[in-house]
Amino acid sequence: MNSIVNKVRNFIASEDGPTAVEYAVMLALIVIVCLTAIQSIGTNANTTFTNVGNSLKK
Repeated sequence: MNSIVNKVRNFIASEDGPTAVEYAVMLALIVIVCLTAIQSIGTNANTTFTNVGNSLKK
């Protein structure tokens, strides 16, 4: 039981935990930005192809 308490104390005292959390938050923000950009590009491409298709039908 004492070794578990010591491991928890060492984990809390070390800076690896907060650093991992910071990297996880940064990764989440990067993923959100990438998904937003991909969605925007997809929407613009869909609009462009629709316009081209409509122009060819005339």
